[in-house]
Amino acid sequence: MPEVADNQPSGALTTGCLLFLVLVADVAAGLLVVIVLAVRGLGRMDAGSGQAVTTVPRLDWAPVLGFGSLALAVGVTAVVLLRIGHRVIGAVQLTVCACVAVHTLWSWP
Repeated sequence: MPEVADNQPSGALTTGCLLFLVLVADVAAGLLVVIVLAVRGLGRMDAGSGQAVTTVPRLDWAPVLGFGSLALAVGVTAVVLLRIGHRVIGAVQLTVCACVAVHTLWSWP
């Protein structure tokens, strides 16, 4: 009779599927942030049409808060993945976190 351990998927397959799911979730969260910021930008485009600029526009903290929260979520996910032993996936997550954090600092007003 074959052993039960022979029927279980390999660790590489499980790690690959987990990496794929985490990256898809990160892309979905990033698209959500981009869509929210784009809709906010479209709402502001028509607000000042036909009027002379008399005051300094307010600072817009929405990009900083949106990308900062995305970087925080990706960073927490990376730390959790590193703690449970998925080093490759955690390293990819830390790289994505660093890229989003740099973009957040770039959009700082």
